[in-house]
Amino acid sequence: MTASADKGPVLGQRHVQIIFLYTCHVVNYMTKFNAGICVVAMTNAATTNPNFPEYNWSQMEKSYILSSFFWGFVITQFPAGNICRYFGVKKTLFVSTLGSSVVGLLVPFTVDWGGWQIFCAIRFVQGMFQGLELPGIHAHLAVWCPVEERNRLGAMASTGIETGIVLAIFLSGMIAASSMGWPGIFYVSCGMGVVWCIFWLIYAANTPNESKRITEIELNFIQSSINKMKKEQDSKGRAEKIPVPWRAILTSMPVWALLMARSAEMWGFTTIQTQVPSYMKGVFDMDMRKNAIFSALPYITLWCMAYVYLVLADTLLNRKLLTLNGLRKTYNTIAFWIPAAGLIALGFVDSHQQTLAVVLMIVIVGFNSGNMIGSGLNTIDLSPNHAGVLMSLTNASASIWPIVTPLLAGAIVKEESDRTHWQIVFAISATVFFFGNLFYIIFGTTNLQEWDDPHYLVAKHHCNEQHKNGAAVKEVTEKYKQIFVA
Repeated sequence: MTASADKGPVLGQRHVQIIFLYTCHVVNYMTKFNAGICVVAMTNAATTNPNFPEYNWSQMEKSYILSSFFWGFVITQFPAGNICRYFGVKKTLFVSTLGSSVVGLLVPFTVDWGGWQIFCAIRFVQGMFQGLELPGIHAHLAVWCPVEERNRLGAMASTGIETGIVLAIFLSGMIAASSMGWPGIFYVSCGMGVVWCIFWLIYAANTPNESKRITEIELNFIQSSINKMKKEQDSKGRAEKIPVPWRAILTSMPVWALLMARSAEMWGFTTIQTQVPSYMKGVFDMDMRKNAIFSALPYITLWCMAYVYLVLADTLLNRKLLTLNGLRKTYNTIAFWIPAAGLIALGFVDSHQQTLAVVLMIVIVGFNSGNMIGSGLNTIDLSPNHAGVLMSLTNASASIWPIVTPLLAGAIVKEESDRTHWQIVFAISATVFFFGNLFYIIFGTTNLQEWDDPHYLVAKHHCNEQHKNGAAVKEVTEKYKQIFVA
């Protein structure tokens, strides 16, 4: 294997970790987003495989199923960052993925007697397990990615999201229409998660120091690059438990800008993802095979565009045509405002304009893939030491909206074939996209925050003590002056 003089092997252990993070996204997003197809398949057996049970669930009950995942997802988001810090990313992602996969396998065996309620309960538990995933991945990226490769490797890992969504929509439709029927969706996607866990246990390592397969050259390269931001190591090579400066984080405007951007992304993207199968079925009356293919096309574009964005970002940064701050805001603007305009246009597409609807969906979803390089990786810019905590905070807040959006769509869309109902749903999402990005443009930044310093709280406490002591000395001096003057 060819090795660089100072960076280690071409395919080093940092690249192996990125591959695992990529595939972690794939298997988890398959189980996360296959519900949109599952619900259509389970309530329209005639368009898939009539040999499997069909359930007469109302539009609101289907909305509860789509929303229930995020009820559990929000709960574990807040403690996820600290869980990663105390138990390590290796254990955290193992439990997250294995728990979500095993629980998902229960759906085909329980939904007959438990109905949509048991489906909701299972999705709720899956959400709790998967709430640990994104903070764990961001914490792992912060430890394993050299600073100069962080944007590239982080974006490569995040493309697993697009791959997982494509597979969730495309393969789920194909599986539902095959001899496996809709139960096969759970067997395949959840089975892949279990297999991933086995390999993760063998090859994953919490830090480069813990890896038994890393070369000394690669280890030195990673450590020398990150050493400016992460110097605190104990004798075992584990990161020191750095206290979290919660007050500084919660009063930081760049954090709030990031939170607004990620909330807008979650609102808009979840609306698109969860409602597209129903939109295609209701307005265009597509059968399940066509629904799967046409619903997947935008996400195939999303997957391809993610790599286009990645290559273009590297070019812009390497040639110094844009600063990292300029790149993040430019990408986020493209990823939010073009889809916002597309959503407005999509609401006016008639039932006979099927091709135009698919083209608009391709534009909306494809351009939105730039959001990860735009604001998705901003947690690592602001604070590598607290990347997992920041991801927990922003993702927990943002994950409230996927609970709301399916329920809101269910309340607005009384008749799936009525185009005017969909216009309202899409217009709301477009508005959220627009203002979420505007706030990020004004207040967002890629500057490393002062509270990322491991000694920030100690230094601040020391300054406060000095200030108090100075004030006390001043007070005593003033008293002596008064005495001598008197």
